[in-house]
Amino acid sequence: MFISSAFAQTAPAAAGGGDLMSSLTGMLPLVLMFVVLYFVMIRPQMKRQKEHRAMIDAIAKGDEVATAGGIIGKVTRLSEGFLHIEVANNVEVQIQRSAVVQVLPKGTIK
Repeated sequence: MFISSAFAQTAPAAAGGGDLMSSLTGMLPLVLMFVVLYFVMIRPQMKRQKEHRAMIDAIAKGDEVATAGGIIGKVTRLSEGFLHIEVANNVEVQIQRSAVVQVLPKGTIK
């Protein structure tokens, strides 16, 4: 008795398949969430990555840099994937280019 009345109540909605407008309004919150997520999280992250890549490509010999590990030094040699930075007199460290977090203004290191 209960099963047949429950089935009868849901049958017209399933049989009609719903119109196009109701299915679009059901998808609207999902689409809006994706748009907001794109503008709040994805787009700023892509912009930061692009700026970081440009900064790394612009590093030249003699620049003073700070690394992700907190090491500060002056660039002495450049290669394609690595930098050699001088952290003290006659002490040179080889690091990956991607480890550079910031290019410091000239004269920061004394």
